[in-house]
Amino acid sequence: MERNHTIQQFGIKGMTCASCSARIEKVVSALPGVQAINVNLADETAQIRFEPEKISQRTLREAIGKLGFEAKAISSSDESFFSKQQEESLAGLRRMKQDLIPSLIFAFLLLFISMGEMAGLPLPHFLTPHAFPFRFALTQFLLLLPILWFGRKFYQIGIPNLFRGTPNMDSLIAVGTGAATIYSSWNLVEIALGVEVMKRVMDLYFESAGVLIALVSLGKYLEARSKIKTSGAIRQLMQLTPETATLIQKDGDVEKQVRIDAGEILKDDILLIRPGERISVDGTVVKGESSIDESMVTGESLPVTRKVGDPLIGGTLNKHGMLRIRADRVGKDTLLAGIIRLVRQAQGSKAPIANLADRISLYFVPAVIATAITAGLAWYFIGGAEFPFALRIFIAVLVIACPCAMGLATPTSIMVGTGRGAQLGVLIKSGAALEIAEKVNAVVFDKTGTLTYGRPAVTDFMRVSDEFDPDSLYRMAAGAESASEHPLAEAVVAAARAKGIVPVEPETFEAHPGLGISARIHNHDLLIGNRAHMLQNGVAGTEDPEIMKTAAEHSKRGKTPLYCAVNKELAALFAIADPIREETKKTIGNLKKNGIRVIMLTGDHQDTARAIAGEAGIEEVIAQVLPAEKGEKIADLQKKGFTVAMVGDGINDAPALAVADLGIAMGTGIDAAIESGDIVLMQGNLDRVLTGLELSRATMRNIRQNLFWAFAYNVIGIPVAAGVLYAFGGPTLNPMIAGAAMAMSSVSVVTNALRLRFFGR
Repeated sequence: MERNHTIQQFGIKGMTCASCSARIEKVVSALPGVQAINVNLADETAQIRFEPEKISQRTLREAIGKLGFEAKAISSSDESFFSKQQEESLAGLRRMKQDLIPSLIFAFLLLFISMGEMAGLPLPHFLTPHAFPFRFALTQFLLLLPILWFGRKFYQIGIPNLFRGTPNMDSLIAVGTGAATIYSSWNLVEIALGVEVMKRVMDLYFESAGVLIALVSLGKYLEARSKIKTSGAIRQLMQLTPETATLIQKDGDVEKQVRIDAGEILKDDILLIRPGERISVDGTVVKGESSIDESMVTGESLPVTRKVGDPLIGGTLNKHGMLRIRADRVGKDTLLAGIIRLVRQAQGSKAPIANLADRISLYFVPAVIATAITAGLAWYFIGGAEFPFALRIFIAVLVIACPCAMGLATPTSIMVGTGRGAQLGVLIKSGAALEIAEKVNAVVFDKTGTLTYGRPAVTDFMRVSDEFDPDSLYRMAAGAESASEHPLAEAVVAAARAKGIVPVEPETFEAHPGLGISARIHNHDLLIGNRAHMLQNGVAGTEDPEIMKTAAEHSKRGKTPLYCAVNKELAALFAIADPIREETKKTIGNLKKNGIRVIMLTGDHQDTARAIAGEAGIEEVIAQVLPAEKGEKIADLQKKGFTVAMVGDGINDAPALAVADLGIAMGTGIDAAIESGDIVLMQGNLDRVLTGLELSRATMRNIRQNLFWAFAYNVIGIPVAAGVLYAFGGPTLNPMIAGAAMAMSSVSVVTNALRLRFFGR
């Protein structure tokens, strides 16, 4: 029996690298009652699944706090938290820039004074080391002090974490630059005391410490700026909802327009939407007609026409006409709010491929510190090197290592990839779904509502009687069918309205289950239904060979023949079918070009299924399958070695969507589909299936590129910093160059992930 559990999201402040997130995961996952934890370094959140009977939110928060981080329980719909988080990120970026500029200026001056003469840049006489050694050393020390102040966070975070036994990247920088500063400061004292002055003057490392802090700060600033861009899709979605709306109020016969905050809108309120305004809530048009730009919500590039009775999505743009709408869903219940929650859920998740990086990151910093100490001692005691050389090796190893790149490799790609998917109308629920989608080599489609529109429509019309023109026949047939609730009747009425024909209300009406209807309109007796209904009532012309041939052809093509008789003479023959979507054939063709096996799975009769499949370009059909049996058919494909994606409407196909390796749900909204699908296609656009699969592949390629460079950087950089090349006559790695390379590694990973923003353009 499954135990009760709660899933709680926390915002976490203070994480600086992957070792931080890995340490939180290790400690919290070991607590009794915690079933799973997923910490996302990129957006500074953690999702914890736990048993509330065994452990409380307060205990979890306190456990994270003991590790040196600040945790706050939040919800995926807590817009105030996420808005505040964005504001704090932007404010933090501004503060980083304010500290960075003077750090770089002082670092440049420090570098000029310490190494200017080596580069052929003469120093002022009063600062030359040979003439004024103490002044030369003291000036460097004084220039370093403001850099240490502006970079104090490295020490404020890194040193306490070191003593807690949870060292991170800041600890590496603090130990490395701290060692260089202390050693150089001691030499400064000895210079002041006159002890081996010239030897000590040439053995100062103030510039290494200062330039290292400045360069790493520059890297962190660029990384932070890039990370803010990774959540650009979320910010764009959040900005779609206008802050105010125009409420229509009635006081007796007097109507007033009142401007109110969007948060005050209540269900069933009537709102006025002017041209050029965004729609505040999900609603229904009660007056007016206009074209609506839904591109930012559904991915549809062309505006759609909306008139009385049509639904509207909050966040979309009213292009031309004046509309009055009734609010149906407000606040966190709107479709846009649901999309934002879904994208946040996906961006906070991990792909299985990230597990390796997580495991390595947990032990990475302690291993680097051990390597740095070992390398320094080895060169000093075994290699016979002087202490300054051993110190440079020690510092270089510490600063070249970068767990940040490994920690950012996966979440940044997932954040940008899922955000871009939302902009294209493809909602991906998790990182795991991205990874599975890349491997899909078989796609199974449901028929009704997936390959087809899911609603019957008149596809063919044949006039048999010369007594009535087509419009008159449509007017009478639609009038008779307007009293029926049968789907075929709705198709006839819809076809008439599409032609601008107003149905005539029948004088009498009677339904005949399994056969059709009979009605009287303008003194004409109408019979509409199947062939048996016509024969039973002795309708003339039913047995005509041409009529029978045409009806048979319609049946072969998966269409339903609907006979219409006036005064017991056959007058017209309608063909009704659920037409395939405009994009179906192209989508199927593109999937095949990509080497993907395509199958149609339906409960329809074999002949009907074959007809629709042939029109869609699908050769493999599994028909006459009950909903409960669809999952078994999916499982059979999986046993044959296929990674299967099931595309369905998210309701009747729920069992198959759950069994498939990847469930792709169609829908105009996400209410039903979100629970059953791993990927949700907005507005039911079938061509988004290929978009989702290709986006997944692009994102996984991006993740692998990031992981490769993150690992390769450390695998190559650490041995070089430890002096392996120098042992064979090669160069050593200057600590300043090591610091610059370390800073740029994280920037390169995030920048590579940001390339996904241009997917599909």
